[in-house]
Amino acid sequence: MACGALWMLSAWVAPALALEITDDRGTRVAFTQTPQRIVSLLPSLTETVCALDRCNLLVGVDRYSNFPQSVLSLPQLGGGMDPNVEGIVMLKPDVVLAAPNSRASERLRALGIPVLVFETKTHADVRRILEKLGQLLEVPDAQRVWRAIDAGVSAAAQSLPASVKKVRVYFEVNRGPFAAGESSFIGETLSRLGVKNIVPTRMGPFPRLNPEYVVLANPDLIMVGERNHAGMEGRPGWSHIRAIKDHRVCVFAVADSDLIVRPGPRMAQAARVMASCLANQRP
Repeated sequence: MACGALWMLSAWVAPALALEITDDRGTRVAFTQTPQRIVSLLPSLTETVCALDRCNLLVGVDRYSNFPQSVLSLPQLGGGMDPNVEGIVMLKPDVVLAAPNSRASERLRALGIPVLVFETKTHADVRRILEKLGQLLEVPDAQRVWRAIDAGVSAAAQSLPASVKKVRVYFEVNRGPFAAGESSFIGETLSRLGVKNIVPTRMGPFPRLNPEYVVLANPDLIMVGERNHAGMEGRPGWSHIRAIKDHRVCVFAVADSDLIVRPGPRMAQAARVMASCLANQRP
Protein backbone atom coordinates (compact mmCIF):
# COMPACT_ATOMS: atom_id res chain seq x y z
CA MET A 1 0.00 0.00 0.00
CA ALA A 2 2.80 2.39 1.00
CA CYS A 3 4.64 1.69 -2.24
CA GLY A 4 1.49 2.33 -4.25
CA ALA A 5 0.88 5.64 -2.48
CA LEU A 6 4.50 6.68 -3.03
CA TRP A 7 4.22 5.86 -6.75
CA MET A 8 1.04 7.95 -7.09
CA LEU A 9 2.67 10.87 -5.28
CA SER A 10 5.76 10.77 -7.52
CA ALA A 11 3.54 10.65 -10.61
CA TRP A 12 1.60 13.66 -9.36
CA VAL A 13 4.66 15.84 -8.78
CA ALA A 14 6.49 14.81 -11.96
CA PRO A 15 6.71 17.53 -14.62
CA ALA A 16 4.56 17.22 -17.71
CA LEU A 17 6.16 15.52 -20.67
CA ALA A 18 7.71 18.12 -22.97
CA LEU A 19 6.10 18.77 -26.33
CA GLU A 20 8.68 18.82 -29.09
CA ILE A 21 8.08 20.73 -32.32
CA THR A 22 10.36 20.33 -35.34
CA ASP A 23 10.41 23.43 -37.50
CA ASP A 24 11.14 23.75 -41.22
CA ARG A 25 14.89 23.98 -40.67
CA GLY A 26 14.80 20.63 -38.91
CA THR A 27 15.41 22.26 -35.53
CA ARG A 28 13.67 20.50 -32.67
CA VAL A 29 12.38 22.79 -29.94
CA ALA A 30 11.03 21.40 -26.65
CA PHE A 31 8.32 23.13 -24.62
CA THR A 32 7.36 22.11 -21.08
CA GLN A 33 4.17 24.16 -21.21
CA THR A 34 1.99 26.00 -23.69
CA PRO A 35 3.57 29.33 -24.71
CA GLN A 36 1.79 32.30 -23.19
CA ARG A 37 3.85 35.05 -24.86
CA ILE A 38 4.34 34.85 -28.63
CA VAL A 39 6.20 37.11 -31.04
CA SER A 40 5.37 36.64 -34.73
CA LEU A 41 7.72 38.01 -37.37
CA LEU A 42 5.62 37.10 -40.42
CA PRO A 43 2.09 38.32 -41.29
CA SER A 44 0.84 34.88 -42.37
CA LEU A 45 1.96 33.38 -39.05
CA THR A 46 0.36 36.24 -37.14
CA GLU A 47 -2.92 35.58 -38.93
CA THR A 48 -2.62 31.84 -38.31
CA VAL A 49 -2.20 32.31 -34.56
CA CYS A 50 -5.29 34.53 -34.54
CA ALA A 51 -7.31 32.10 -36.69
CA LEU A 52 -6.57 29.48 -34.01
CA ASP A 53 -8.18 31.81 -31.44
CA ARG A 54 -4.88 32.58 -29.73
CA CYS A 55 -4.48 36.23 -30.74
CA ASN A 56 -4.44 37.12 -27.05
CA LEU A 57 -1.08 35.37 -26.70
CA LEU A 58 0.67 37.68 -29.17
CA VAL A 59 2.88 40.28 -27.48
CA GLY A 60 4.67 41.61 -30.57
CA VAL A 61 4.61 41.38 -34.38
CA ASP A 62 6.57 42.46 -37.45
CA ARG A 63 5.82 45.80 -39.10
CA TYR A 64 3.82 44.19 -41.91
CA SER A 65 1.33 42.33 -39.72
CA ASN A 66 -1.89 44.33 -40.03
CA PHE A 67 -4.67 41.74 -39.70
CA PRO A 68 -6.75 41.29 -37.67
CA GLN A 69 -7.07 44.87 -36.51
CA SER A 70 -6.27 43.97 -32.90
CA VAL A 71 -2.60 43.31 -33.77
CA LEU A 72 -2.14 46.95 -34.81
CA SER A 73 -1.87 47.90 -31.13
CA LEU A 74 1.03 45.51 -30.50
CA PRO A 75 4.71 46.51 -30.52
CA GLN A 76 6.14 46.38 -34.05
CA LEU A 77 9.54 44.70 -34.17
CA GLY A 78 10.90 45.43 -37.63
CA GLY A 79 10.86 42.99 -40.53
CA GLY A 80 12.56 39.74 -41.46
CA MET A 81 15.64 41.53 -42.79
CA ASP A 82 15.89 44.15 -40.02
CA PRO A 83 14.41 42.64 -36.85
CA ASN A 84 14.53 44.58 -33.61
CA VAL A 85 16.27 41.89 -31.57
CA GLU A 86 16.57 44.06 -28.46
CA GLY A 87 12.85 44.83 -28.58
CA ILE A 88 12.01 41.15 -28.94
CA VAL A 89 14.20 40.21 -25.97
CA MET A 90 12.57 42.89 -23.81
CA LEU A 91 9.16 41.31 -24.42
CA LYS A 92 10.39 38.01 -22.90
CA PRO A 93 8.56 35.76 -25.39
CA ASP A 94 8.09 32.05 -24.79
CA VAL A 95 8.49 31.51 -28.54
CA VAL A 96 9.25 33.53 -31.66
CA LEU A 97 7.68 32.52 -34.99
CA ALA A 98 9.80 33.47 -37.99
CA ALA A 99 10.41 32.93 -41.70
CA PRO A 100 13.54 31.14 -42.99
CA ASN A 101 15.08 34.41 -44.20
CA SER A 102 14.72 36.14 -40.84
CA ARG A 103 18.00 37.50 -39.53
CA ALA A 104 16.84 37.21 -35.93
CA SER A 105 16.62 33.43 -35.52
CA GLU A 106 20.20 32.52 -34.62
CA ARG A 107 20.77 35.56 -32.42
CA LEU A 108 17.58 34.90 -30.47
CA ARG A 109 18.41 31.22 -30.02
CA ALA A 110 21.85 32.21 -28.75
CA LEU A 111 20.07 34.35 -26.16
CA GLY A 112 18.00 31.39 -25.03
CA ILE A 113 14.74 32.34 -26.74
CA PRO A 114 12.97 29.49 -28.56
CA VAL A 115 12.44 30.16 -32.27
CA LEU A 116 10.28 28.19 -34.70
CA VAL A 117 10.97 28.79 -38.39
CA PHE A 118 8.22 28.00 -40.90
CA GLU A 119 8.25 28.26 -44.69
CA THR A 120 4.93 28.36 -46.51
CA LYS A 121 4.97 27.89 -50.27
CA THR A 122 2.04 25.54 -50.88
CA HIS A 123 -1.45 24.68 -49.64
CA ALA A 124 0.04 21.58 -47.97
CA ASP A 125 2.45 23.84 -46.05
CA VAL A 126 -0.45 25.95 -44.77
CA ARG A 127 -2.25 22.84 -43.55
CA ARG A 128 0.90 21.43 -41.94
CA ILE A 129 1.72 24.65 -40.09
CA LEU A 130 -1.84 24.93 -38.82
CA GLU A 131 -1.43 21.45 -37.36
CA LYS A 132 1.94 22.22 -35.74
CA LEU A 133 0.81 25.50 -34.22
CA GLY A 134 -2.39 23.82 -33.09
CA GLN A 135 -0.31 21.24 -31.20
CA LEU A 136 1.94 23.90 -29.71
CA LEU A 137 -0.94 26.12 -28.58
CA GLU A 138 -3.21 23.27 -27.47
CA VAL A 139 -5.93 24.07 -29.97
CA PRO A 140 -8.44 21.23 -30.36
CA ASP A 141 -9.20 20.46 -34.01
CA ALA A 142 -6.87 23.05 -35.55
CA GLN A 143 -7.72 21.52 -38.91
CA ARG A 144 -11.16 23.16 -38.77
CA VAL A 145 -9.38 26.26 -40.10
CA TRP A 146 -8.03 24.29 -43.05
CA ARG A 147 -11.44 22.78 -43.77
CA ALA A 148 -12.92 26.29 -43.94
CA ILE A 149 -10.13 27.40 -46.31
CA ASP A 150 -10.59 24.35 -48.52
CA ALA A 151 -14.37 24.75 -48.68
CA GLY A 152 -14.04 28.46 -49.47
CA VAL A 153 -11.63 27.87 -52.36
CA SER A 154 -13.96 25.19 -53.76
CA ALA A 155 -16.92 27.54 -53.51
CA ALA A 156 -15.00 30.26 -55.37
CA ALA A 157 -14.17 27.79 -58.14
CA GLN A 158 -17.77 26.65 -58.42
CA SER A 159 -18.92 30.24 -58.86
CA LEU A 160 -17.05 30.57 -62.16
CA PRO A 161 -18.30 29.57 -65.62
CA ALA A 162 -16.60 26.74 -67.49
CA SER A 163 -15.16 29.23 -69.98
CA VAL A 164 -12.44 30.33 -67.53
CA LYS A 165 -10.67 27.02 -68.11
CA LYS A 166 -9.39 28.39 -71.39
CA VAL A 167 -7.83 31.48 -69.79
CA ARG A 168 -4.03 31.65 -69.57
CA VAL A 169 -2.94 33.73 -66.59
CA TYR A 170 0.26 35.46 -65.49
CA PHE A 171 0.43 36.46 -61.81
CA GLU A 172 3.26 38.84 -60.89
CA VAL A 173 4.11 38.86 -57.19
CA ASN A 174 6.91 41.41 -57.39
CA ARG A 175 8.89 43.45 -59.86
CA GLY A 176 11.86 41.69 -61.33
CA PRO A 177 9.61 40.22 -62.49
CA PHE A 178 8.91 37.46 -59.98
CA ALA A 179 5.94 35.24 -60.81
CA ALA A 180 3.65 32.91 -58.90
CA GLY A 181 4.23 29.55 -60.57
CA GLU A 182 1.91 26.56 -60.66
CA SER A 183 3.58 25.00 -57.61
CA SER A 184 3.11 28.05 -55.35
CA PHE A 185 0.10 28.47 -53.05
CA ILE A 186 -1.16 31.22 -55.38
CA GLY A 187 -0.63 28.96 -58.38
CA GLU A 188 -2.44 26.11 -56.65
CA THR A 189 -5.41 28.38 -56.00
CA LEU A 190 -5.44 29.47 -59.64
CA SER A 191 -5.37 25.83 -60.71
CA ARG A 192 -8.35 25.10 -58.48
CA LEU A 193 -10.15 28.05 -60.06
CA GLY A 194 -9.64 26.24 -63.36
CA VAL A 195 -7.25 28.51 -65.24
CA LYS A 196 -3.89 27.82 -66.89
CA ASN A 197 -0.80 29.36 -65.33
CA ILE A 198 1.83 30.37 -67.90
CA VAL A 199 4.60 29.51 -65.35
CA PRO A 200 4.81 25.70 -65.08
CA THR A 201 5.72 23.70 -61.98
CA ARG A 202 9.22 22.92 -63.26
CA MET A 203 10.19 26.59 -62.89
CA GLY A 204 9.58 26.58 -59.13
CA PRO A 205 7.07 28.35 -56.86
CA PHE A 206 8.20 31.96 -57.31
CA PRO A 207 10.75 32.17 -60.13
CA ARG A 208 12.37 35.33 -61.41
CA LEU A 209 11.58 35.54 -65.11
CA ASN A 210 13.20 37.09 -68.11
CA PRO A 211 10.56 39.71 -69.08
CA GLU A 212 10.71 38.34 -72.62
CA TYR A 213 9.34 35.04 -71.30
CA VAL A 214 6.03 36.74 -70.50
CA VAL A 215 5.94 38.39 -73.92
CA LEU A 216 6.43 35.05 -75.64
CA ALA A 217 3.92 33.29 -73.37
CA ASN A 218 1.37 35.99 -74.28
CA PRO A 219 -1.13 35.50 -71.42
CA ASP A 220 -4.83 36.30 -71.79
CA LEU A 221 -5.00 37.88 -68.34
CA ILE A 222 -2.51 39.46 -65.93
CA MET A 223 -2.92 39.74 -62.17
CA VAL A 224 -0.70 42.14 -60.25
CA GLY A 225 -0.74 44.17 -57.06
CA GLU A 226 -1.09 47.94 -57.13
CA ARG A 227 2.40 48.40 -55.68
CA ASN A 228 4.00 46.46 -58.55
CA HIS A 229 1.85 47.57 -61.48
CA ALA A 230 3.46 50.92 -62.26
CA GLY A 231 5.40 50.84 -65.52
CA MET A 232 4.36 47.31 -66.47
CA GLU A 233 2.86 48.29 -69.84
CA GLY A 234 6.04 50.19 -70.70
CA ARG A 235 8.37 47.21 -70.45
CA PRO A 236 9.98 46.31 -73.79
CA GLY A 237 7.55 44.30 -75.89
CA TRP A 238 4.85 44.13 -73.23
CA SER A 239 2.48 46.40 -75.14
CA HIS A 240 2.06 43.47 -77.57
CA ILE A 241 0.90 41.03 -74.87
CA ARG A 242 -2.72 40.05 -75.45
CA ALA A 243 -3.76 40.84 -71.87
CA ILE A 244 -2.37 44.37 -72.07
CA LYS A 245 -3.66 45.06 -75.59
CA ASP A 246 -7.15 43.95 -74.54
CA HIS A 247 -6.99 45.75 -71.16
CA ARG A 248 -7.38 42.53 -69.21
CA VAL A 249 -5.13 43.36 -66.27
CA CYS A 250 -6.45 42.99 -62.74
CA VAL A 251 -4.65 45.46 -60.49
CA PHE A 252 -5.33 44.52 -56.88
CA ALA A 253 -5.57 47.24 -54.24
CA VAL A 254 -3.07 47.01 -51.39
CA ALA A 255 -5.49 45.31 -49.00
CA ASP A 256 -6.47 42.68 -51.58
CA SER A 257 -2.86 42.20 -52.64
CA ASP A 258 -1.83 41.57 -49.01
CA LEU A 259 -4.68 39.09 -48.74
CA ILE A 260 -3.61 37.15 -51.84
CA VAL A 261 0.14 36.94 -51.20
CA ARG A 262 -0.16 35.69 -47.61
CA PRO A 263 -0.35 31.90 -47.33
CA GLY A 264 -2.65 31.50 -44.39
CA PRO A 265 -6.20 31.42 -43.08
CA ARG A 266 -7.54 34.04 -45.51
CA MET A 267 -6.76 32.04 -48.65
CA ALA A 268 -10.46 31.43 -49.29
CA GLN A 269 -11.02 35.19 -49.40
CA ALA A 270 -8.03 35.47 -51.73
CA ALA A 271 -9.64 32.88 -54.01
CA ARG A 272 -12.84 34.96 -54.12
CA VAL A 273 -10.88 38.06 -55.10
CA MET A 274 -9.11 36.21 -57.91
CA ALA A 275 -12.38 34.59 -59.00
CA SER A 276 -13.97 38.04 -59.23
CA CYS A 277 -11.10 39.16 -61.46
CA LEU A 278 -11.59 36.13 -63.71
CA ALA A 279 -15.34 36.62 -63.92
CA ASN A 280 -14.98 40.26 -64.92
CA GLN A 281 -11.92 40.09 -67.17
CA ARG A 282 -12.03 36.72 -68.93
CA PRO A 283 -11.85 36.95 -72.73
